[in-house]
Amino acid sequence: MFAVVRTGGKQYRVAPGDKIVVEKLDGNAGDKVTLGDVLLAGEGSNLKSTAGLTVAAEIIAQAKGDKVTVFKKRRRHNYRRKQGHRQLHTILRIVAIGDHKEEKKAAPKAEAKPAAAPKTDAAPKPQAEETPAAIAKSRTKATAEEHKSLENTGQPTENPAPNNAKAAGAAKPAAKKVAPAKAAAKSPSTKNAAPAKAGAKKSPKAK
Repeated sequence: MFAVVRTGGKQYRVAPGDKIVVEKLDGNAGDKVTLGDVLLAGEGSNLKSTAGLTVAAEIIAQAKGDKVTVFKKRRRHNYRRKQGHRQLHTILRIVAIGDHKEEKKAAPKAEAKPAAAPKTDAAPKPQAEETPAAIAKSRTKATAEEHKSLENTGQPTENPAPNNAKAAGAAKPAAKKVAPAKAAAKSPSTKNAAPAKAGAKKSPKAK
């Protein structure tokens, strides 16, 4: 069943269970309210008489609408007025229209599922303990690989290579190519040089 009611100068089409926002009505959350100004009522396509018909509602909450800014201006008169406004509203839930009350739908019961047996975690496999010989071998192998990579890149190694090359498993470093000795610098030729100046003659000493 539905009805058209008027409240706060506005009309609302309601049915049992609907929630509507109307202009502020006196009361607190949880109070019962009766809307007596019913304009139209019916069920489906059949209309019914509205004589003595009322709509019962319940106040859910008292709220405010969105803020509206009111600005006034008169040009050339230095007149400015700015004001904000929030309309007061009441949220209603329609309980019944006349004798037709809200139908409460029972929630379906969830079927209890049998509790699954807890899974038993398999015992963790014991980790094999590494022997000192295996640890030393892995460290030696890692060190040899580091030295080999550094030789390829030409960077100096932080730690010297192990003395025992067999234990390290590293190949012998390639012999460095020695650059051929440069030819001895030739002494400058004096073939085209200017002749040396004769030394100044010494005057004989007087006896």
